[in-house]
Amino acid sequence: MVERKLRPYSVYITEHHYQQLRKAAKSRQAAALVRTAIEMILDGKDQYTAGYNKGLKDAAKAVYDCPEAQMVAVKGKDIGAHLAEQINLLEQ
Repeated sequence: MVERKLRPYSVYITEHHYQQLRKAAKSRQAAALVRTAIEMILDGKDQYTAGYNKGLKDAAKAVYDCPEAQMVAVKGKDIGAHLAEQINLLEQ
């Protein structure tokens, strides 16, 4: 469902932003922060759409990864996967 392979990519940022990322890195949030920002910019036409689509992706992942949703299967596929597919259809 969600692509798990991550690829490195270098960017140049201002010293101010670099220092902020270093602080975020101490709590292991820097990489996730940058990935989320890039995904929202590339996936959305505006801030609302990007946020909406990010929320849908997070919801689909939460449902798909839920152990209880993986315990019940319909037509050979667990409920979590069925629900995640339906949530993904809402993406704009």
